[in-house]
Amino acid sequence: MKFDIKQEDLIIKPYKNDDSIYMRKQKGRFQQWRRYIGAVLLATFILLPWLSFNGSQAILLDVDAQRFHIFNLTLFPQDFLLLAWLLIVACFLLFFITTWLGRIWCGYTCPQTVWTFMYVWVEERIEGNHHQRARLDNSDWSINKLSKKFAKHSIWLLMSFLTATTFMSYFIVTIDLYKNLFNFDWSLLVTSWVGFFALCTYGNAGWLREKMCIYMCPYSRFQSAMFDSNTLVVAYDEQRGENRGRRKRGQDPKELDLGDCVDCNLCVEVCPVGIDIRNGLQYECIDCGACIDACDQTMKAFNYDTGLISYTSENALKGKKVKLLRPKIIGYALISLLMIAAFIATLLLRVPMDLSIIRDRNVLSRTNIDGDIENSYTINIVNKSQHITRYKLHISGLGGITHNANYTIELQPSEVYSQPITVTVPFTTIGKDVAEIYIKATTTDVDNYSLIRKNSFYGER
Repeated sequence: MKFDIKQEDLIIKPYKNDDSIYMRKQKGRFQQWRRYIGAVLLATFILLPWLSFNGSQAILLDVDAQRFHIFNLTLFPQDFLLLAWLLIVACFLLFFITTWLGRIWCGYTCPQTVWTFMYVWVEERIEGNHHQRARLDNSDWSINKLSKKFAKHSIWLLMSFLTATTFMSYFIVTIDLYKNLFNFDWSLLVTSWVGFFALCTYGNAGWLREKMCIYMCPYSRFQSAMFDSNTLVVAYDEQRGENRGRRKRGQDPKELDLGDCVDCNLCVEVCPVGIDIRNGLQYECIDCGACIDACDQTMKAFNYDTGLISYTSENALKGKKVKLLRPKIIGYALISLLMIAAFIATLLLRVPMDLSIIRDRNVLSRTNIDGDIENSYTINIVNKSQHITRYKLHISGLGGITHNANYTIELQPSEVYSQPITVTVPFTTIGKDVAEIYIKATTTDVDNYSLIRKNSFYGER
């Protein structure tokens, strides 16, 4: 196995319009798995915004209100530590999967791959197989060509619009989004974002396709740093396949001094990125397995053993022992588990409320009619739960301390409470000193939890 990197490949080449790839349709077990996985992912993407939980949309990322509802979890900007942990977990899981299974993510679950194959499916239904599509593109413009191109691009644009609208339904209440759509009552902001995402989808899946994987996706550039001799990748068994050459069925390849590769070129024709896997491991390969299905189909036709192209490793091709448990993959697995544990711990230890105290900086302190010292603060409480919650304030730290917020604070789900309060301390306790006080907000419901914030209390100025 080798990387097919030539000197001329290191030179940045301009984009060419004449290098279109006309992917041949291929059936087989890996393509069937890819279609099943793509269908599940697509259905999940479409249906999730329609799910309801406790009478509200189950997943709603309300950017305008800065509230992010995920089933029974409501997150605020202050909870972005959870997002950081989630991204760290995703990174290490990607490292682990790539070291073990290569670019399996790209071939089966990447949105670019799923949408590209959907758009190609539409193209096949309208313009025909790969040969017919190539002939159509190379032919002169006619009513037939114009009608087919118009139909294809119209469906592509409709799919792009539906994709963008579905994506926006994660950020806007789904019912309201579609109700306003049918009433032609979308705001300029919503219309602009839907138009932007639709244009991106149409361009990426309809026009750019493999260009996104080859030239724009950073994953293809750094994934080789995670590969080793035991990484499972799509590879061609050169020792078995060479010398390649055409022959008739029933002929003994040994008598013709040929290997098992019949040089049918199907592996190239079905490749969505247009590479020849027989040239060795290349960064453009997305591990979709289309070339495996095509090669197995040919091998069966010639009564040869399948697996000339397969998911294998460099060591397996060389006849060496394949080591699944190796230091690199064990390290990635342990770090991934550690990050997952940290994420779960952060999530479980999260208190569904927020408390902040802002003291009045215009007047540090004042003396009331009884000679006691008063300090003013603004208290902010955020109910991060999805049910009505009641809170009580407790202030401690100095003898004889009192405050004027001795009442129960009832907050609706996601409600923010902001209220000035006055804290009073006898002059004999504080004098002209500065002391620390502790303001505690405690729930009075069944699920008892609390938060404490420290602040300064100033004596007579």
